[in-house]
Amino acid sequence: MNTIRAGLVLPLLLFCIAGTAGADSLPDFTEMVQENSAAVVNISTTSRKDNPGSSGRSIVPDLPEDSPFHDFFRKFFEEQAPDNPGTPRKAASLGSGFIISEDGYVITNSHVVADADEIIVRLNDRREFVAEIVGTDRRSDIAVLKIEGNKLPVVKRGSSADLKVGEWVLAIGSPFGFDYSVTQGIVSAIGRSLPNENYVPFIQTDVAINPGNSGGPLFNLEGEVIGVNSQIYSRTGGFMGLSFAVPIDVVNNVYSQLRETGYVSRGWLGVLIQDVTRELAESFGMDKPHGALVAKVLDDSPAANAGIEVGDIIVEYNGAGVAFSSDLPPLVGNTKVNTSVPLEIIRGGTRKKLKVLIAELPEQDSMASAEKPGSPAAAANEMKIVVRELTAEQRKRLELPAHGVIVEQVMEGPGSEAGIRKGDVLLMINNIDVESVSQFEELLAGLPRDRPIPLLIQRRGAPTFLAFKLAGDKDE
Repeated sequence: MNTIRAGLVLPLLLFCIAGTAGADSLPDFTEMVQENSAAVVNISTTSRKDNPGSSGRSIVPDLPEDSPFHDFFRKFFEEQAPDNPGTPRKAASLGSGFIISEDGYVITNSHVVADADEIIVRLNDRREFVAEIVGTDRRSDIAVLKIEGNKLPVVKRGSSADLKVGEWVLAIGSPFGFDYSVTQGIVSAIGRSLPNENYVPFIQTDVAINPGNSGGPLFNLEGEVIGVNSQIYSRTGGFMGLSFAVPIDVVNNVYSQLRETGYVSRGWLGVLIQDVTRELAESFGMDKPHGALVAKVLDDSPAANAGIEVGDIIVEYNGAGVAFSSDLPPLVGNTKVNTSVPLEIIRGGTRKKLKVLIAELPEQDSMASAEKPGSPAAAANEMKIVVRELTAEQRKRLELPAHGVIVEQVMEGPGSEAGIRKGDVLLMINNIDVESVSQFEELLAGLPRDRPIPLLIQRRGAPTFLAFKLAGDKDE
C-alpha cells in the first residue's frame, strides 16, 4: 500500500512543480504598461448630425439587452438627446491612438475621426488637446492627427516583418470608454486579407478588442508598437477572439506619405485575381495550388501593357513568392509608382518571366453590375446547363467583351457541381474564348474527361475561374 501511495505522490509532485514553472514563465506586462501608457491617448470626437428620430433621441448602440453596457449606453444617449425633434444633434464617438513624435503627431484609425467636427486627444496625465487631421487613408484605415505640444511622450515603433505566429502581444486602449484598459494575447496569424481590405496584410490576434480600442497600439514583448488595432470579427457586436491590427510597417508608409503629401499613393497592376484551388491547379497542369490566378486584365493597365493574359498564374512578384492571391495586392500596393518590376507567371503549364511598369492605383475601381438575363434558348448539354447568346446591348450594359454566352438554366450535373449559376456569363473554356453557343458545344465535345477543365465566368461584374470535370466517356 505504501508503495502504491508513493507512486501516486511522485507524479502529483512533478505535476505541481511543472505547473509552477509554467506560471513563472508567463510574461509580466507591468513594466511595459508603465513605460508606454503615457504615449497612448484617448480620442473623443463630436459631429453635428440630423436627428433621425421623431422623439429627438439618439440611436442607442445595438447591444444585447442582457449586456452589462446596454442600460449604461441607453441612459447615456438619452441624456445627450436634443429636446426638439428634428433639430441637429451632437454625435459623440470614442477611440484610441498613440503619439509617435515629441512634437505631437498621433496615429489612430481613419474611422475613429471620420466626419468629426471636433477631435479631443486626452493623455493619461489628464492633459487635453484639440487635434487637427493631417490626413486619412481609407484603404488602410489609418489617420494622422496633430496636436500642439513639445517633448510629448512617444511610443517605440518596431517592425511587423519580424512577427511570428504564437508570440505574445498586448493592447492598450479605451474599450467602451474605459480608459487605458490593457489586454493581452498572442498573434494568431499574419498576412490576413479581409473583404474590401486587399492592400493590408492584417495581423490577427486573440487580444480582447472592443469598440473604443480602435486606433490603439498593439505591442510586442519588447515594448514596441507592431500594429494598430482596427477591426474585430463578431456575430454579436462584442469580442469573439478574432481581432485584426494594421501592421506597423504599413502604418509607417502611410504616415510618411500623409505627412509629406496629404494623401497615399499605391502601386497598381490592373488585374482581378483569385486563389488557385486544387481542382484549378490540376486543370492548369500544376503540381500543387499556389499563386494568383488572373481572371481579368483591365484595359490600358500596367498588366495589359506587360502582356499579362487572362488565365496566367502569377507565382512571383519582384522576387517575392506569391503563395496565395491575397499575397499579391500588398506587394503591388507597396511598390513605388513608375517602378519596373519583374514577374514570373505560369502560362499553359510553362513558367515565363515578364516585366511590368507599375502605375498609381486609381481612387475608385469601377466594376460592372450584372443583370438577370432575358428569354431562354438552346438545349442542355454535357455540362447540364442551358446557355444562350447575348445581344450587343446586353454586352454594352454589362461591360462584357465581344465573346461569351449567358447561362439560362443549371441542372444537376458537372456544371452545378463546379458552382455555375443561372446568370453567369461563360467567357472561356479550357483557355479558349467562347464565341457563340454553337462553338461552346463544339468545345465541350472535344474536352478530355480524365482531368478538370478551367472555365472562366463573369458573375455580378466580377470574373472568376471555376473547374469542372465531364463524367465518363462520350458514349456514356
